[in-house]
Amino acid sequence: MNEHEHEHQSSQEERIRSLIEQIDAYIAHYHGGGVEFVSYDGRVVRVHMRGACAACALQPETLHGWVEGTLRQFFPDIEAVHEE
Repeated sequence: MNEHEHEHQSSQEERIRSLIEQIDAYIAHYHGGGVEFVSYDGRVVRVHMRGACAACALQPETLHGWVEGTLRQFFPDIEAVHEE
């Protein structure tokens, strides 16, 4: 990866983190759970579901339908979002 690609990925990671923080604030306020950024490798975002979301039966729907769906609207190059 050259310097320009590294800077682009770092900038994109910062924007991904920011969006996840916004999603987290909403989930915390309305659902008592949360989502936390773990890592981004240029294709896959890894997050940690916490609070009420950690053991919720609807966690897969929240993770893929809401978190991944929102991220992919803004960052179509993301291939997947996985829970750690």
